[in-house]
Amino acid sequence: MSYVTHADLGGRLGEGAVVPEPEGQPFHEAWEPMVMALALAMGATGSWNIDMSRAARETLPAYSRLSYFQIWLAALEKLMLERGQVFEDELTEGRLLHPPAPVARVLLAANVPAGLAKGTPTQRPEAQPPQFQLGQRVRTRASAAGHHTRLPAYVRGKCGTVEKLHGTHVFADAHAQGLGESPQPLYTVVFDGAEIWGKDAAPGLRVSVDAWQSYLEAA
Repeated sequence: MSYVTHADLGGRLGEGAVVPEPEGQPFHEAWEPMVMALALAMGATGSWNIDMSRAARETLPAYSRLSYFQIWLAALEKLMLERGQVFEDELTEGRLLHPPAPVARVLLAANVPAGLAKGTPTQRPEAQPPQFQLGQRVRTRASAAGHHTRLPAYVRGKCGTVEKLHGTHVFADAHAQGLGESPQPLYTVVFDGAEIWGKDAAPGLRVSVDAWQSYLEAA
């Protein structure tokens, strides 16, 4: 089974122009800051990891019809429903109807600034030596994954050049499935636009994609 993922939305044609918004204005509706606060608070409980959260958002069937914070809210509801932390009747009524599910941790208001500053680093000690070198030509995996993946569909089976090695990082595909961190080398691979979009690519266009080692093979 392959999954529709909106992680590769940026490489699709026909989505319309990107319209930049003013810096420093992340919210447009009064409810949006509350959604962000709820998402951060629930993420801090340890009920899921960051890659599970991203996968929940990027595989929403209604993704293309939702606004940014509607996507966050729908994914939060999905994650909590799966874990028995909220129920459909509670979402309908907009209030608590069942005993709250226990959580491993609680994010206190006083600890929010420090928690946000710390972030969630993904770099890990080297678990396996890098298979590819700077300047090496590589080809991405051509087949579709049977799970949520961070490899955009528009670069599957395409040839590019390793431009940077980032060290060893948590492998998001495995992490999103609850299979552990499975850390592996992470590279920046640069593709010529013509390799991806053929003659429709703008002259001189280059596309950079961060790719884990298991996405790649020697070209």
